[in-house]
Amino acid sequence: MPRLSLVSRADIDDPVAQFIYDKKFRGRDPATEPGQTASGAPGNYEAVFAHSPDVLEHALQGFYLKQTKKRKVPLKYLELAISRVGWDCSCRWMYSEHSKILRGLGYSEDALAAISCWQTSDAFDAAERVVLAYADCIAFDHGRTPDPLFDQLQAHFDEEQIVELTYITSMFMMNAGMIRALRLEHDDYDERVREMPSPPEYRFVDAEPEPLPRRPKAP
Repeated sequence: MPRLSLVSRADIDDPVAQFIYDKKFRGRDPATEPGQTASGAPGNYEAVFAHSPDVLEHALQGFYLKQTKKRKVPLKYLELAISRVGWDCSCRWMYSEHSKILRGLGYSEDALAAISCWQTSDAFDAAERVVLAYADCIAFDHGRTPDPLFDQLQAHFDEEQIVELTYITSMFMMNAGMIRALRLEHDDYDERVREMPSPPEYRFVDAEPEPLPRRPKAP
């Protein structure tokens, strides 16, 4: 289960929360009737964020902002950046969910498999590669972007499109962190970096290390 409780349908009176519950959960109560979304995810993001209805509304507005046809940058580039951010941030749900969207947008299985190692793949064209590289700058380097890379970005996208790409990629990086912090969706798993068991008799001793044997000198 996520780290926070799921808000019951019976406990919501906010119109935005009611709207998304009706749209996503189709009459069931996510708190008492666990299920799956159409894509196979647990579907608990909204049921946790419903604890704060105005925060839920803000998050939903962000998803709408990405999806609306008002966007000038084509959706495939946004989804490519989001999928790469999911990989970069080790957010299982984000990588998984947006890879499925890319599949629906016509990307091949080879291209989807290459998102993790796009630098060595020929599955992407020049514009796609610069989007993936820009997503890495946002996720790995906190937005620090080399001038030559940004020059390439400007060669493929106009200024309005770059603002859209920057904002939406950054927004989903924030979402990846929240999903992992609250253990939502596919990211509800125990910490994997932990001390592994030793034999009961093991004790570390702070002693001088034994010298290595001398290697024979080369002739």
